[in-house]
Amino acid sequence: MDRLAFTAAAGITEKAIARNLMTNELANVSTVGFKRSFGVALKAIDLKGPGFDSRAQPQAVPTSRIMLTPGTLMATGRKTDIAMNGGTVMGVQAPNGDIAFTRRGDLRPDALGTLTNGAGHIAMGDGGPIVVPPGFDVSITRDGGVYATDPGQVGPAAQVLIGQLMLRDASETPLNRREDGLFEPLNGGDFEGGLNIALTPETLEGSNVSVVEAMTRLIDHSRSFEANMKVIKEAKSLDESGASMMRAS
Repeated sequence: MDRLAFTAAAGITEKAIARNLMTNELANVSTVGFKRSFGVALKAIDLKGPGFDSRAQPQAVPTSRIMLTPGTLMATGRKTDIAMNGGTVMGVQAPNGDIAFTRRGDLRPDALGTLTNGAGHIAMGDGGPIVVPPGFDVSITRDGGVYATDPGQVGPAAQVLIGQLMLRDASETPLNRREDGLFEPLNGGDFEGGLNIALTPETLEGSNVSVVEAMTRLIDHSRSFEANMKVIKEAKSLDESGASMMRAS
């Protein structure tokens, strides 16, 4: 009976990874540009050790692969808000200084004029961070061009190109989630841009997490946990019954 209880207990432990993934998705339902990861699968592995090789244990096979399915588009009217279409992702500077990617496009100049998104990540241009001149208005075009306009200029204000957002097409490039929540290709760093790159200006993309689907999967995992606990209790009861039968009267 110990094998039965051991296997059920191992299943509870391994499924904790999937539960953490689902709770993270639910926590980011309202996060701009958040993307789901593919689910966690379980596989059986043979345990090696003293005695007979008669035990198999479930083992979680997690994946950090990003699902770039689109989220809900929300028109904001702000000239620095962008939604990325298709498999487009934007290059940003990660907290550790690496180049990483995101779908979060709520861009604003910070106190120093550096263009950052709502999470505080610096938006990268082809030549480095994009800096907005003090007092200038900023707008972003469909191809990722960042233009500044001097509102104090007499007459029609001319738009000046101050940078080009680092945009890449990840529709054919698998991306993984980093520990800081940003995306990166399998080998890290930058990757080839691709052809299908486009933005929707003055719009933000919502999370692609389905609340109903996430809650359904969470309920399913809760019932699986209860079933494994019942197996452990039943194994204990059977073991005690067998020991009682073997006990000398």
